[in-house]
Amino acid sequence: MDRITAAEVFVTIAERASMTAAADALEMSRPMVTRYLAQMEQWAGARLLHRTTRRLSLTEAGEQTLARCRQMLEVASDMGRAADTEADLPRGLLRVACAQSLAQDVLAAAVTEYLRRHPLAAIDLHIDSRPVNLVEERIDLAIRITNGLDPNLIARPLGRCPSVVCASPAYLAAHGTPRSAQDLALHNCLTYSYFGKSLWSFEHQGGEVAVPVGGNLSANESGVLLTAAIEGAGIALQPAYSASAPIARGQLVALLPGFVPQGLGVFGVYGSRRQMPASMRVLLDFLVERFADPAHWPPAPVPARPGKPANPANPAVRRR
Repeated sequence: MDRITAAEVFVTIAERASMTAAADALEMSRPMVTRYLAQMEQWAGARLLHRTTRRLSLTEAGEQTLARCRQMLEVASDMGRAADTEADLPRGLLRVACAQSLAQDVLAAAVTEYLRRHPLAAIDLHIDSRPVNLVEERIDLAIRITNGLDPNLIARPLGRCPSVVCASPAYLAAHGTPRSAQDLALHNCLTYSYFGKSLWSFEHQGGEVAVPVGGNLSANESGVLLTAAIEGAGIALQPAYSASAPIARGQLVALLPGFVPQGLGVFGVYGSRRQMPASMRVLLDFLVERFADPAHWPPAPVPARPGKPANPANPAVRRR
């Protein structure tokens, strides 16, 4: 936990007598303000605030801690003014969290290029399929692909993630090719444990279509479902960045022309906009450029018409 930031949070709470007002002033989420206050109270070894439903007031320990925090912030400000221009260079360690498929297919190459450009920087990647707690797990930045981002989080949009419905030629030969999104209800669909409650949504002819799907295999990591789809286990809804290569190789066929799967947002989630290190700011700018480049972030593959191969490598699939 950054004690300078915790001190700034505590001083702002004391000056504004409100957790919400402090969060607004600091451009920080309310849960993050609460966590910094808890850390400051742990550091001080005492309760710093009296809390009622109407107002906040300082305890005796809070009064003493407030004075020390103001001194600390004054010293920190003087140190900042003494820094040279190299302070704007990306340097030091950033702890970045993301899901396995995104790390393997996209971020590993991206951070390699970032580190090549900025040799004084370092990145520690934390791979996990679940959303991490930034404060408790000491994560500086989490990359999340979702349409259900918590509004209390501080996040920068990095791009959009298109998806594609796909299956192997062997599965389609054995079970037929769905011609509409509604046909998916009749197929074995490989579902992501935490996505859409097995409800796949599409844009079609200017409207929205939502189809409940199910099957005999689900997982909380999309890469596992991609491999299962290649092996013929069923139909999968996959991010374009993972499915584009096996579709191009003919291992998978993009399905349902005219039905566009609902896209997802790509976000960089972090604790506060204030006191953002140069390494974080430059990395976020770099990722925005990266996610806008089709060479590194492919668009959704164009589905083949039923009975026609998706590309020259793909065999034709049997009509239903």
